[in-house]
Amino acid sequence: MMKTALIFGSTGLIGGILLKLLANDQKYEKIKVFVRSSTSKIDSKIEVIQTDFTKLENIKSEIKGDDCFFCIGTTKKKTPKKQDYINTEYNLPVTIGKICSDNNVQNFTYISSLGASSKKTNLYLKNKGMAEEELRKLNFKKFIVIRPSFLIGKRKEERLGEKIGIFAMRCISPILVGDLKKYKSINAEIVAKSMINISNSEIQSGVFEPPQLLEIGRE
Repeated sequence: MMKTALIFGSTGLIGGILLKLLANDQKYEKIKVFVRSSTSKIDSKIEVIQTDFTKLENIKSEIKGDDCFFCIGTTKKKTPKKQDYINTEYNLPVTIGKICSDNNVQNFTYISSLGASSKKTNLYLKNKGMAEEELRKLNFKKFIVIRPSFLIGKRKEERLGEKIGIFAMRCISPILVGDLKKYKSINAEIVAKSMINISNSEIQSGVFEPPQLLEIGRE
């Protein structure tokens, strides 16, 4: 039976790549894309659902399918107010996860971050870790946590900090060996491919970091 995918965050780096991969994947007959503003479709399989993320109860009936991929994230620069930041990084994924669970979505894939933990003092890593913990309590056949390192890929917005980060990672990558290998930068397309592969394999629920993502994403 062909599947229906749900994507939250299709305009970001990973989400954009994921959308294109799913559109070309014969295992999926429909892709529901939830976005704040309407966007053009790249394939007839895609259904664009304009969404007010502060009123998700209005579209509960639309959040139905087989595999949900949650790729929404923000930065302190884009979201300077602390509560708005928490709403995006913690409340939003948990709320969507609960709706998916209630609607019997089978698999839920959550883009977290390397180092995520509810015990961290860093707000970004703390919120990611807290969201992981809450989502793990829900009733999914498979709950997949993706913890990428620094992402390499063509972004819509070029940021100076990211350019510096790319240069720095190229310089230090040769010395990242052993337990430090997971901190090497990773191509966003590899991450997106691994998300699809895990959802469609015998691999069980779990946390997946760069070494595993590199292996699974190249299959």
